[in-house]
Amino acid sequence: MAAHRSGPLKQQNKAHKGGRHRGRGSAQRDGKGRVELKILCKKVRKELSRVDQRHRANQLRKQKKEAVLAEKRQLGSKDGPPHQVLVVALHNRISLSEAFRLLQDRDMGTVHLNEWGSTYSFMLLCPRLKHRWFFTSARPGDLHSVLDMAKVADTILFLLDPQEGWDSTGDYCLSCLFAQGLPTYTLAVQGFSGIPLKKQIDARKKLSKAVEKRFPDDRLLLLDTQQEAATLLRQLANQKRRHLAFRDRRAYLFTHAADFVPSEENKLVGTLKISGYVRGQTLNVNSLLHIVGHGDFQMKQIDAPIDPFPLNPKVIKSQKDSGMAMEVCASDVASDMEEDLKVLMKADPDRQESLQTEVIPDPMEGEQTWPTEEELSEAKDYLKEGSKVVKKVPKGTSSYQAEWILDEGGESGGERDEDDDTEQDFMEEESQDEKSEEEEEEEECETMTIGDSVRDDLYDEKMDEEAEEKMLEKYKQERMEEMFPDEMDTPRDVAAKIRFQKYRGLKSFRTSPWDPKENLPRDYARIFQFQNFTNTRKRIFKEIEEKEDEGAEVGWYVTLHVSEVPFSVVEYFRKGAPLIAFSLLPHEQKMSVLNMVVSRNPGNTEPVKAKEELIFHCGFRRFRASPLFSQHTAG
Repeated sequence: MAAHRSGPLKQQNKAHKGGRHRGRGSAQRDGKGRVELKILCKKVRKELSRVDQRHRANQLRKQKKEAVLAEKRQLGSKDGPPHQVLVVALHNRISLSEAFRLLQDRDMGTVHLNEWGSTYSFMLLCPRLKHRWFFTSARPGDLHSVLDMAKVADTILFLLDPQEGWDSTGDYCLSCLFAQGLPTYTLAVQGFSGIPLKKQIDARKKLSKAVEKRFPDDRLLLLDTQQEAATLLRQLANQKRRHLAFRDRRAYLFTHAADFVPSEENKLVGTLKISGYVRGQTLNVNSLLHIVGHGDFQMKQIDAPIDPFPLNPKVIKSQKDSGMAMEVCASDVASDMEEDLKVLMKADPDRQESLQTEVIPDPMEGEQTWPTEEELSEAKDYLKEGSKVVKKVPKGTSSYQAEWILDEGGESGGERDEDDDTEQDFMEEESQDEKSEEEEEEEECETMTIGDSVRDDLYDEKMDEEAEEKMLEKYKQERMEEMFPDEMDTPRDVAAKIRFQKYRGLKSFRTSPWDPKENLPRDYARIFQFQNFTNTRKRIFKEIEEKEDEGAEVGWYVTLHVSEVPFSVVEYFRKGAPLIAFSLLPHEQKMSVLNMVVSRNPGNTEPVKAKEELIFHCGFRRFRASPLFSQHTAG
């Protein structure tokens, strides 16, 4: 039983030679102990056992599930804002009034009809489901109001026709909503019970096939009876939430009530008081407020009135100094209503964001201007006044000699000595004879003004004239260059190849250095520039996540005092249009240049002209602009 030993015929493999490639050891030596992130993750994953990996995965899954459930519970609860549902009819045969009648189920809870804003709006409070809804819809045919309300809606309820689904107007509305960004949505069919029973199966298959193009793998609910309406409400409350980035990073508010207080100087401008529930993020009074379609404004203060729609009629939530919610019995509500509204925050002028949107360019920056005749005469008179010096000199002294005579005490410019007092006493004891001698010397002196004789010299005048002629000639050349910047006169007696032999063309338009700000229009001096826009954006978002901002918390019913608002904003709201406000991040009010990629809808065949005024919906903004269209290329 001897051990096996290799014989002389054993296969000998050549050692591996890495060639020019580095080995692992050399890479580690060059890295000096630094480990890449991917390698670190692999090492950590290898160190965990299978049981620990499974346990860790379960913990992460549980945390995500709890976060989703907490978000669902907060929306529409007594501590959160009401669940705002935007109802959109996609066919002209859809009856909004009938749908709202079914959703106003008295058995489910209390209904508060809305007397402000849109045509169809009401608040539904359901203590049994511990949920409250705010249903609203835009005026028929008002597409911009639909898009504005979709910016702040928690859920969009699309009402479909059982036979066609949606018509051409509904298809156009869907295209705009998809382009803007859809929040959570639900599909409901109205009028399905009116179809005969034998044709309902075929109609459902046909409708599902048509809906699958726009909404793949989505469930269709019915809305014809009170029972179906109750099922729809439960579906809205338990539905998974979809997030929009521009809403999650800002505080926003849908106005439930508005009041206007005109200013004493101008009745058309004043303070606008808008009331609603804070959503998204904490609202700070020092930040700017953007009213959709009307511009940016500053806030004066934030009030905290009593919530007009509490989930439980016997309990009313109010914010106290500590920022915590407190329950107040219904018997105490009357006394609280009589008290003044509690002021949450007042604006601090030192911390408040500025409304400056444009840079004020300096017209003299980088310019060489020629002074006017008035400025030259003023400067000449100023020099004359400054150069005149009155001196007492002996008789017969010339102006040239007078300039070299120092004033009394001119040589002793230092500090006063300690013996000055004794010298002064000694001077007071001088005899009357010495005073008479000084008077005789004064009679031999005369007073002379230094500077006039020098300024009147012919030599200086001749030099000034020559300098002025040279500067005037230079000014004429600069004016000609400004009027005709790309033109140059060629002499007739010299060949052009000799005259311009020092000029050289660009070696390459692609690689040659080129100043990007050269010969830009004057309007480009009014825009703000970012050294690195991406880094600035990341830094601000990171500061928002880390900083605990003070102000009105999410779910509070507040009243915002917005200053310097035109009266047209209130008229717009009183006509039935929605009034929506978003808080702005730092630098969002400043003007810059936007380059966007615009895609044409396949159903749109009309040509779009450049410089034609269009209405843009970009994030939470709605504005008018006259864009310039160009090809979307890599350059």
